[in-house]
Amino acid sequence: MSRIVVFGAGGRAGAKVVAEAAGRGHDVTAVVRDPARRPELAGERVTVLAGDVTDAGDVARTASGHDVAVQVAARMDVPAEEFYGDATRALVDGLARAGVSRLVALGIGTLLEAAPGVRLMDTPGFPDDARAFSLGHAVELEVLEAAALDWVVITPPPVLLDADAARTGRYRFGDGRVPELREGDPAFSYADLAVALVDEAEVAKHHRVQVAVSY
Repeated sequence: MSRIVVFGAGGRAGAKVVAEAAGRGHDVTAVVRDPARRPELAGERVTVLAGDVTDAGDVARTASGHDVAVQVAARMDVPAEEFYGDATRALVDGLARAGVSRLVALGIGTLLEAAPGVRLMDTPGFPDDARAFSLGHAVELEVLEAAALDWVVITPPPVLLDADAARTGRYRFGDGRVPELREGDPAFSYADLAVALVDEAEVAKHHRVQVAVSY
């Protein structure tokens, strides 16, 4: 079994990733800003640590001894470009110090292509507030592309994900384009997003690329 460190473990995606990985028998370190506020994360095979994903020293400390890192952290109280830029640079630096060469990160669907060479966020009429948040993930990709790190950014459809749906284990990977929604498909769920993220943490099938995930 692997040792997996999850940054942003207290969020909707992060909690599902922790549960999915621990349920498969992996040893999981759940990194959150304040462990006292996330007592539900602790359990068999799960260690909860305080850490700041924008601090390379914290990344190195919490990631030491692990096989792979998963980045699902987000901040709504910090400008997106600042947060994702700082976090990604800290991850690149800190993971190198810790000897962790693989990063699985959660992306945003608005960076997928709606047409050849045109990201959804760059289409006419795209909302300014959503574009501002999307630009943070764009910075994340720019930093990763310049880094000597084996990474993948897994990107769900640009819709609200279902936080309550049960895990089905069903998903499909696409490419860098917005996936076509098939008639009858439910909204993609956080539980199945976690399955895709942990599958890629277990077996690295995609390298240095952003890929879409959907039903």
